[in-house]
Amino acid sequence: MATITATLGPVMAGVALAKSQNFSRLSVKSSKTSSEIGSVASQLSGIKISTTHFQKIAPLPISAPLRPSLQPVARRICPFTGKKSNKANKVSHSNHKTIRRQFVNLQYKKIWWEAGKRYVKLRLSTKAIKTIEKNGLNAVAKKAGIDLSKM
Repeated sequence: MATITATLGPVMAGVALAKSQNFSRLSVKSSKTSSEIGSVASQLSGIKISTTHFQKIAPLPISAPLRPSLQPVARRICPFTGKKSNKANKVSHSNHKTIRRQFVNLQYKKIWWEAGKRYVKLRLSTKAIKTIEKNGLNAVAKKAGIDLSKM
C-alpha cells in the first residue's frame, strides 16, 4: 500500500511525487508558494488529485433558516386576558373518560385605537372585548403590557 507523509503549516503544502521503483511510497514536500499547488496525476491509479479541496474556504453567512419557512400559527391564547384552553374529560354513558380540550372563544376584531388614529385588528377573547368596551383599549393594553403600535 502507498502511504503519504505530509507536513502541514500555515500555508498549504505543495505536492511533489517521489517515484520509487516499486511505487510503494509517496512523499509530500512542503512548499510556500501557492502557484505550485495544483493538480497532480497519481501514477498508481490514474486518478487526478486536486489540492483545491484542501484549501480553507471561509464559511458563507446564513441568510435563510435551514428548515423550510412555515407560516406562524396563531396560538389559542388571548393576549389581553391570558385565557388559554382547558383540559377536560369527555364522559360517555358508560362513564369512560377521554381527555378533550375546551378552547377559548377567540374572535378577530377590528377596534378603533384613539391614540394611533387607526383601526387595530386583534384576536381577542369575548371577555377581553367586554373589558375593552368598559375600560378602553389603551388602559387594557397598558395593563397587559402590549404595544399597539406594532400591531
